[in-house]
Amino acid sequence: MWSGDITYIRINGGFMYLAAVIDWHSKAILAYKISNSMDTTLATDVLKEALAKYPKPKIFNTDQGTQYTSHEHTQVLKDNDIQISMNGRGRSIDNIFIERFFRTLKHGNIYISDYQSIKELKEGVKAYMHKYNFKRFHSSIGYQKPMNYYLEFIESVG
Repeated sequence: MWSGDITYIRINGGFMYLAAVIDWHSKAILAYKISNSMDTTLATDVLKEALAKYPKPKIFNTDQGTQYTSHEHTQVLKDNDIQISMNGRGRSIDNIFIERFFRTLKHGNIYISDYQSIKELKEGVKAYMHKYNFKRFHSSIGYQKPMNYYLEFIESVG
């Protein structure tokens, strides 16, 4: 099962938006993208990137934001025979894995880095994503590294 969501990041002069897809089992971030607009294209591009790189999930969970309820986004899921799961209104807890990741990213990188430009933000987030997926031990998966755990899992079922 995967989840997708979008969060905002304040930088000097405004906001940028980060969309990401996380695998529930391994907590690995499978794809992400930073944009200056929080639109359907952002959410759909991240989903398509994850699907191009990894075996499709059985279920994809999101909130009921317009990006995720759009025809374009839901059609990608339908075309790939992926079950659509959406949180009940006001139930952000349903999407807890991606929300917890965003909190970890913001507290472990964004807030302490004070990015001043889009270029700095993109470089910093890229470095953090690599660290999170390949270097950081995650307690909920037996202190393994999320992407290593994910790749081992898909290889074993594959």
